[in-house]
Amino acid sequence: MFRTFEHADLTIDPKGLSHITVKSGALGRRADVTAFVPEDMAVGTSLPIVTLLHGVFGSHWAWAFKGEAHLTARALIQQKLIPPMVLLMPSDGLWGDGSGYVPHADANYESWIVDEVPTIAFQLTKDCDLNSPRYLAGLSMGGFAALRLGAKYAKNYQAVSAHSSATHQTQLASIIEETTQSWSSDPHDQDVLAALQGAEGPLPRMRFDCGTEDQLLTANRSLHQSMTNAGIAHTYEELPGRHDWDYWKSNLHRSLLFFAQ
Repeated sequence: MFRTFEHADLTIDPKGLSHITVKSGALGRRADVTAFVPEDMAVGTSLPIVTLLHGVFGSHWAWAFKGEAHLTARALIQQKLIPPMVLLMPSDGLWGDGSGYVPHADANYESWIVDEVPTIAFQLTKDCDLNSPRYLAGLSMGGFAALRLGAKYAKNYQAVSAHSSATHQTQLASIIEETTQSWSSDPHDQDVLAALQGAEGPLPRMRFDCGTEDQLLTANRSLHQSMTNAGIAHTYEELPGRHDWDYWKSNLHRSLLFFAQ
């Protein structure tokens, strides 16, 4: 009956997680976010805000109940390898198989992520405010968004990280059921490299990685080479693994450690 079926693993420890539903002005409807607020925080500091973006077919709970993102963050915080960080894990807006996190004719899935989602942290804890450093990471479709939005809104983010990223909108169009005709036709919204080259002002620190058995490996290698040729500073890694949650769950720590540098 269903083209896709995503199942949450509710045996995963939910401590520190909360689920939020808001009315989004950018989307014109309700939207959901799963959030992680660490238990032990330095009161009075502007805690970092990390937004984690899921891939096609997913939703707001995926990073927590498939990727164990909060468990990774908690372990790194307890080991004092990263400072306490608030994780915000929003849905992409739930358009079709995946919105691409780009503006559409009828809703702005980009503005939802960049403008609205970070403010949710302000209502969750008084230790997040306008001075909180912001970071952006994602996987697959979410990696496409993280790299593109990090370039397009360079002033908003201190660092960006992506795992197994799509690098062009056509890669997303090939796997979703719906047509992308309503998506923005701006080259900066369709192509990661175009967004990077069109950035206004200095880019945030950037890294991305891809599994050696991932179908997007060639695209990631090409992006890495193009960025190198263009003199765009970044870190790129190829790691063992496929395009799956085993890979993303095993490598999220690389993003959080990168943000903490």
